[in-house]
Amino acid sequence: MSYRRVWIAVFLFTLALINYMDRITLSFAIGPISREFGLGDVAKGYLFSSFLWAYAGFVIPMGLLADRFGSKKVAAWGMGIWSLATALTGLSVGYVWLLATRLVMGGGESCTNPSGAKVIREWIPAGERGMFAAAFNTGAYAGPAFCALVAGAIIGAWGWRSLFFIAGGVGFIWLAAWVWFYDRPEVARWLSEKERRKILTERNAGVKESETAARPAGLWRLMGTTSLWGVTLSQSCNTYSQYLFLTWLPSYLQNVKHLTLMKTGIYTAVPYIVAVLVCLGMARLSDRLLARSGPASGRRRNLIAFSMVLAAVVLAVPFIDKVWVLIVVICLAISGVATTTALNQALVNDLLVNPKDIAKAMAFFVIGSNLFALLAPIVTGYVISLTGSYDWAFGIAGILLVLGVIVDLTLTRKPISVQMAPAASFSASGAS
Repeated sequence: MSYRRVWIAVFLFTLALINYMDRITLSFAIGPISREFGLGDVAKGYLFSSFLWAYAGFVIPMGLLADRFGSKKVAAWGMGIWSLATALTGLSVGYVWLLATRLVMGGGESCTNPSGAKVIREWIPAGERGMFAAAFNTGAYAGPAFCALVAGAIIGAWGWRSLFFIAGGVGFIWLAAWVWFYDRPEVARWLSEKERRKILTERNAGVKESETAARPAGLWRLMGTTSLWGVTLSQSCNTYSQYLFLTWLPSYLQNVKHLTLMKTGIYTAVPYIVAVLVCLGMARLSDRLLARSGPASGRRRNLIAFSMVLAAVVLAVPFIDKVWVLIVVICLAISGVATTTALNQALVNDLLVNPKDIAKAMAFFVIGSNLFALLAPIVTGYVISLTGSYDWAFGIAGILLVLGVIVDLTLTRKPISVQMAPAASFSASGAS
């Protein structure tokens, strides 16, 4: 049988790759930027966090727009906006300009997860959902790895501004391919009829036809479900560590371990590359383990708990002197964080009964889980400024991961379901 839906995995992977590549460019350029504009640790913490302010503010509207107008239009507009903002960062003349372009970038990037979740629900048979969610999520780790390998050379050759020009240009290349190629499986001309039938038949496996026919629930109704809060809170504890590494790891390696910019790039790239491989393997394992019980059972939570325990080895970082041991521990921690994110995204899809609500549910999941992410760069800046050390930065991250395990195992045990009338009867009633 043809397997052309693999192109959807390519689009999802590269969408997330460009998203996170653009986020981490600042982490590698922060040295020369700080020297040029005279930035301290606290100012850098706010700058690292700034794109998440707009991201958090726009992600729910993006979810509503994706459910109404489709993922193709929303992802296209989002990519265009954030790629332009990334390129304009290279023209910065001061701190305010930097903040402004990062805010616009964050607003554009808020389209990524709601659109990606909707694409997965529309395109992917339920039994393959974990693997495709992992392909989407691993782009978030491949992006930093790729940027880490090339950023030092680009900055060394052409200066820090060129890094942002190049990153913005890559986004516009993706945008052209997306507009030309992507469409829903019902109408995609490049899809075989046999594969189309498989997708349309199996994408809602385990969900009753009457439930998929129900009209969409409002966001407030979805927010009344315990499991949506549970998955979101668990992921929030996880994303704190994700953004600690994403924003401050290069500075930690340079300032504490005294590595050069080129070595920092290599040692930053290695954990992210390992995380991509581990995440894909764990996602494949989760799909196989759910083959009998089905995704709707919610048993994916058990592997999520294991992954968060693995990530909690970040607690050991302050006690490690040798660089190679440090890199091994960071490989384990980032792999655990990456796997947790992918499986939590899949778990939202697993537990959500009505596919018409997926973009809204994912938008809530993203905004809620990014509240701690928003705080991570700022809190770390203050911790370094007040203590002169990174030790408590890693300690806070590890404690939150342990709390996330408890939340995952206790609050994600029910379907994300809201009882609504079927769409047809609702329409006939004339209600609004």
